[in-house]
Amino acid sequence: MTLTQWFIFFLIVQVIHFLGTFKLYEKAGRKPWEAAVPVYNAVVLMQIIGRPRWWVILLFIPIVNLIMFPVVWVETLRSFGKTSVTDTILGVVTLGLYIYYINYSGQADYRPERELKPESKSGDTVSSLLFAVVVATIVHTYVMQPFTIPTSSLEKTLLVGDFLFVSKFHYGARTPMTTVALPMIHDSIPLTQSKSYSKWPQLPYFRLPGFEDVEKNDIVVFNWPVDSIGFRNAKAGVHNKPIDKKSNYVKRCVGTPGDSLSIKNGVVYINGKELKLSGRARPQYNYPVVTNGPVTNLLLEQYDITEFQVFYRIQPELWDNADFRSFVNDDKKFKGSFTEFSRDSTGVVIFGNFQADKDAQHMALAQKLQPIPDMLMANLTEEKAAMMKTDSSIKEVKDHFVYPGSPEIFPYTENWSVDNMGPIYIPEAGKTVALNSKSLPFYKEIITKYEGHELKTNGNTITIDGKPANSYTFTYNYYWMMGDNRHNSEDSRFWGYVPETHIVGKPVFVWMSLDESEPWSNFGKKVRWDRLFTTVGGDDEPTSYFKYFIILLVAYFVWDYVRKGKKKAAQD
Repeated sequence: MTLTQWFIFFLIVQVIHFLGTFKLYEKAGRKPWEAAVPVYNAVVLMQIIGRPRWWVILLFIPIVNLIMFPVVWVETLRSFGKTSVTDTILGVVTLGLYIYYINYSGQADYRPERELKPESKSGDTVSSLLFAVVVATIVHTYVMQPFTIPTSSLEKTLLVGDFLFVSKFHYGARTPMTTVALPMIHDSIPLTQSKSYSKWPQLPYFRLPGFEDVEKNDIVVFNWPVDSIGFRNAKAGVHNKPIDKKSNYVKRCVGTPGDSLSIKNGVVYINGKELKLSGRARPQYNYPVVTNGPVTNLLLEQYDITEFQVFYRIQPELWDNADFRSFVNDDKKFKGSFTEFSRDSTGVVIFGNFQADKDAQHMALAQKLQPIPDMLMANLTEEKAAMMKTDSSIKEVKDHFVYPGSPEIFPYTENWSVDNMGPIYIPEAGKTVALNSKSLPFYKEIITKYEGHELKTNGNTITIDGKPANSYTFTYNYYWMMGDNRHNSEDSRFWGYVPETHIVGKPVFVWMSLDESEPWSNFGKKVRWDRLFTTVGGDDEPTSYFKYFIILLVAYFVWDYVRKGKKKAAQD
């Protein structure tokens, strides 16, 4: 909805409120016209029902107001003598329209001195729970939100199983665009997996003032712009979700508005200069490793290799067959994909992950692949790769692999690769770029999807909203996000820019970290104790503040115990 549409909707709500309550206002000793004045009518209503004026603010906070409206309906009914369970149910299920009947029936008796505290214990419990949900929703939406790290795209900087607190106020809290949704639930209801929100009505994008801008090297949580079923189908399988209900992603910002970004052999360059990563960044690449003997689990554990691919040798005529390549690299049929590494007289050496299903095609494929037992493609940091080069049990550690060009790399027209691409201009709000057949693939999604214009092409003619255009001025700022796990990360290299409208917040704290590879029976290793209560940002090594938290917690309980003891003694 546009601002104009929202204004009209707001006025309609005010008219509905006035027609259903003006007689009740009069019975409460107020003027009927006071029910018609926007915002002021809510302040007066709070006085009528005996509730604090700051409740009015809650009525205008999206999501929170979905909880507050039923509360106010029930409180209004009770203020006019309708206190039965039936009255309460009718007030809620009719979406407050039961108040119309009370307003016009003439049976309402105003009770200014009514008891505000619920008469029953169950009623008091419900009131307490509603208040707790309201507070939690405000904190969750505008202050701090918990997240978990589900994938290894930032390994070894952030680990799978890290539980984060993400600040909403660093970059400025984004007000909810989806106004009708279950509080503190993202896009689907647990267990049922049904939608937790309504697409209508939608608020325009708005962000409260923040303390800082998104900067290079910041780790950022954002809504995935594409929100498709895997990046391989990024252009085809887009779900039509509202922005704030798209999947939450966490990556490192490597390019900010106005930058010219290039990637050369896996290294990011900004405006021609190499981007210096923060001290805590642990970029990883795929390194070909040749061992003296078969690869062992001991070797994997020693160098903390949690992701690797196996090398195979295959006959050239089979590998070069287009139908075969399509089969082994199709995620729908096959759990994995292969990449060519080298070829010589003995055949083609490929690497990838292979999990053969028990069907004829996969079993036949398994027989055609010859595993190479003393090689692996290990996902390593530069430090780990350097350590392996000095290990006598390892024959060779080659330079990290450089992937070839692919049509799946943004903007899908340049045959760039995850390791070599650019230069790419990162759009800045208010800046203008030329539009032509060469530049359009970079900005088409911005113009149509993110900034809401109608774009058409006819030969070399480009029209925007029906008018010929040879340039375009950006409305929003955009960012380039990448994972530190360079060869195992779905990021901007596959789907392009991240608009400022999609920015959620900044991870600031790891409060819990669980190793998914360890069972709960091995609790000592299941919990990564050295990561508890560590900060996310900074150049120094992460330091756990868990012991200080425990000390403060114990001190609080001791103080509270002593305080209560003194209070009881004074009463005796």
